[in-house]
Amino acid sequence: MVVRVVRLGDKRAEGEGMRIGTVRHPPRGVPKSEFAAQNWYDVWFPNLAPAAATIKLARDAKTPAQWAAFFKQYRSEMATPENRHAIALLAALSHQTHFSVGCYCEDEARCHRSVLRELLAEQGARLEPPAP
Repeated sequence: MVVRVVRLGDKRAEGEGMRIGTVRHPPRGVPKSEFAAQNWYDVWFPNLAPAAATIKLARDAKTPAQWAAFFKQYRSEMATPENRHAIALLAALSHQTHFSVGCYCEDEARCHRSVLRELLAEQGARLEPPAP
């Protein structure tokens, strides 16, 4: 059993399991009935997406210090009891079934999903290694 951290919209890996979208907004111009068929996500879980103000930090980030501020803010958001419990739940589920979590960003290193990967690992999740 394993959690994959993916870019939403990319082709699914064999045996990937349920795909969870940890994004603030659904994909634009895509009917809800097509989200799964077009490899976006099966379940939308915006609770684990960065807040709008935090997303703005990422959009405006150009320097390492600005990216660090974005990652720090997102980590802070994920430290609330509700989000800690959600991450712990996903980590526990990773020992029972395959599934993936993801976002639209092209580069995982410049995306909240890199921090989500770290948070899941800190909770003992079984994670597929990042793509090279």
